[in-house]
Amino acid sequence: MDWANWFPIVFFPLKILVLGIGMFFSIKWHHDQDKKKKALEQERAANAAMAVNAPQPASVDAAPAGGQ
Repeated sequence: MDWANWFPIVFFPLKILVLGIGMFFSIKWHHDQDKKKKALEQERAANAAMAVNAPQPASVDAAPAGGQ
């Protein structure tokens, strides 16, 4: 049996397997990047909301309570 006869039998399934694995990891990587981006945006939004609602520190230049 010549190599040209069995080459497509071996090459095409191997090619489909390798490309399928590559597509799986490509989709997984993009999905993970999107999850990471959304989590970072949620964290930033939560930190911004906490900064707006946080009590402001007393000013050093504030006048004493006695009015002097």
